[in-house]
Amino acid sequence: MGTLWEALKKGNTSSATAAIGNTGLAVVKGVAAAFSGSGAMFASAMHSVADAINQGFVFFGSVLGEKKPTPRFPTGFGRVINLFCMIAVIVVTIMAYETIIEGFHLLKVPAVATHFWLNASILVLAIVVDGYVLIKAMKEIIHEARVDAKGWNIVPLSFRNVGRAAPPTRLVFYEDLVATLGAVLALVAVVLTQFTSFTIFDGIATILIGFLMIGVAFRVGYDNMVGLIGVAAPKEVETRVARIILDDPDVTDINRMRIVQEGRFYHVESYIELRPGLLLSVADDIKFRVRDSLLKDQDISDVTLGILEDNGIIDWEPALAPDASGREKSR
Repeated sequence: MGTLWEALKKGNTSSATAAIGNTGLAVVKGVAAAFSGSGAMFASAMHSVADAINQGFVFFGSVLGEKKPTPRFPTGFGRVINLFCMIAVIVVTIMAYETIIEGFHLLKVPAVATHFWLNASILVLAIVVDGYVLIKAMKEIIHEARVDAKGWNIVPLSFRNVGRAAPPTRLVFYEDLVATLGAVLALVAVVLTQFTSFTIFDGIATILIGFLMIGVAFRVGYDNMVGLIGVAAPKEVETRVARIILDDPDVTDINRMRIVQEGRFYHVESYIELRPGLLLSVADDIKFRVRDSLLKDQDISDVTLGILEDNGIIDWEPALAPDASGREKSR
């Protein structure tokens, strides 16, 4: 039991929080949709069901992704989370299809919604809950991207650095961004259909929520497709790894380097050049010293290094990195 609990604690906290929150929202929204007949509430309930299923899948995928490499799977289980995210994409797509179909039905036969205050109260609750989860996901992005941000700065910086976050965090961010927007849209639809004669907006809002879900499915699907294939690390990570290697006083250059992202971890493969005239035993010690320095980085799970004597040519060209203003500069 203790081992299971330790494994669960390593899972992605954003997806666990989102799964619990959306399960509760799915239940109350479903009840409200059944009582009131509101299409927008139905669409919002479908979205919450999809989010709860997806984020539950993703949480357990993130737990499996933390398993240590084995002789049979020497590179670890990092890409398992990408597979679970792809399953989540299928669920979102099915739910989106059902939502859009319901929206077109409501355009043809507008429903007479009742229980206005019940619907409005639940949608306000949904905005608060989904907004809380969205802010938590933003903070997780800032943490995983190692960006220094406080207060309202986390909002623009989370959008700017979402590509550097772990796959589960990205999925929660995109889904709850759409969930919050969808709840706002559904609330507008409920208000308009209650106080105006523009009843077809219920169907319009339902279709729009469905297309927002399709947008999430495509975005998350693309991110995890490239993750399953094997994607290179972001330039910021490459620069950080290069700096650790070149900080060693006996390393003169990086001959070549490849960094592959596996889930939220990185595998580093590199040939490093050492100062001339070293004994093989000394060069080996340097290699292991550099390897150990890299493995101190919590995002790096595996390092393979080869050693070469300095060839007198600068092989490593530092990547361009943005400065504080967002413009690129050469290091």
